[in-house]
Amino acid sequence: MEQTTKTAAINYGLYLGAITSVVTIIIYGIDLDLFINPWLGIIMFFIVLAFGTVSSINSRKLSGGFISFKEAFTYYFITIAVGTLISSIVGIAIFTYIDPEAAIYLNEQFLILTKETMERFGLPQEDVTAAIEEASKNDNFSLGAQTQAFIFRLVFYAVTGLIVGLIVKKTESKDA
Repeated sequence: MEQTTKTAAINYGLYLGAITSVVTIIIYGIDLDLFINPWLGIIMFFIVLAFGTVSSINSRKLSGGFISFKEAFTYYFITIAVGTLISSIVGIAIFTYIDPEAAIYLNEQFLILTKETMERFGLPQEDVTAAIEEASKNDNFSLGAQTQAFIFRLVFYAVTGLIVGLIVKKTESKDA
């Protein structure tokens, strides 16, 4: 039974990785500016959350209707880790090796968006200039930055996984 639930979680992770990778490739092909749209991040968050949650619920069903918090979290995390790893590898391949010019363009667009946002908040021009100069030193699509983003996503999704684990867990009643 243990192997079946882990296999199911891995399979959900493979599906998640395939879907998020296809979305990334389609967006890359359609319009790079969609990558800086905050709605994309929100939609991707809910897709990832849905896959992790479904994985935990399915694992509970495969375990006879009962699952501990630890197991629910573990299967959620396996799904998320596999899916985001695949998606991150695709992103690294596109922006580091296949089309580094796209990464340069997106870095410039992030700087423009950051400047516009800071100006909208009414920050002094000296502060805006200093922040933009500092931000321009960073390459958001370097191998290191994308690896760091992958780790950050794992930590963020792990926190949401704790909540999912609490919701999905179902233990046998001690009174029975």
